[in-house]
Amino acid sequence: MARKSNTPAPGGHKPGGHRPGGHRPGGKKPAWVVERERGRDGQPERVWLFGLHAVRDALVNPARQRFRLIVTRNAADRLAEAIAAAGIAPELADARRFPAPLDPQSVHQGAALEVAPLDWGSVSELCAPQGAAPRVVLLDRVTDPHNVGAVLRSAEVFGARAVIAPHRHSAPETGALAKTASGALERQPYLRVPNLAGAMQALDQMGYLIVGLDGAAGQTLEQALAGTAEVPVALALGAEGPGLRELTRKTCHRLARIPAAGGFGSLNVSNAAAVSLYAARGGAGG
Repeated sequence: MARKSNTPAPGGHKPGGHRPGGHRPGGKKPAWVVERERGRDGQPERVWLFGLHAVRDALVNPARQRFRLIVTRNAADRLAEAIAAAGIAPELADARRFPAPLDPQSVHQGAALEVAPLDWGSVSELCAPQGAAPRVVLLDRVTDPHNVGAVLRSAEVFGARAVIAPHRHSAPETGALAKTASGALERQPYLRVPNLAGAMQALDQMGYLIVGLDGAAGQTLEQALAGTAEVPVALALGAEGPGLRELTRKTCHRLARIPAAGGFGSLNVSNAAAVSLYAARGGAGG
């Protein structure tokens, strides 16, 4: 019998003090910005979101704690309704001298919003079946924010209850992740837990079938998901290359592969998540 998980709620960091000022030429953040943003478990205490979609959805999310909005005149016009709904006074800026401390390669589209990370609660609170047959995604050492952002978009589209990743060796909530998620970060729970195996044990106790994606597995995803339409399912995916860690593999109830028609049989983790969620939505037709 799996042991009961004592997984605490992720996030919940209190915002640090704010200090005005821009960033150094060339995009490098000054030391005080780095220090202020350095939070526990790799998650900054404050995050700069950027891009029209990410900023708009964060402005209208009542759960978001917002501190500072920087926009160009054009972006302010395009975000006027969301800005009014948020009740925040924007700072107008020149696009050529945009003062938000962003990476120079960030495509900000004239909008940047400083926020506190979201606190979604705990695994037990969010993932309890409660008479339904929810789907959950587990990410094992997926560190690329663009991959995680894409997974969040797929998770929202296919109705996943949550995306769960460990504190260490996973992508924290960042502007790049939010932009790739294209607003899904504001609506799709992204839980970063102290111990992924502990979260898996908690899901096991709640009646979840945990299916790990493994290219060398003996059964296909369709076979592993047969007859699971009424069963809570958690899909575990590892980073490209190393895949699932040994402990994660051992904690899964079943291992499955996505069959490939050609010789190149490897999918990007975000694509694999989309395929798996689609298959799991109806119990693979079972």
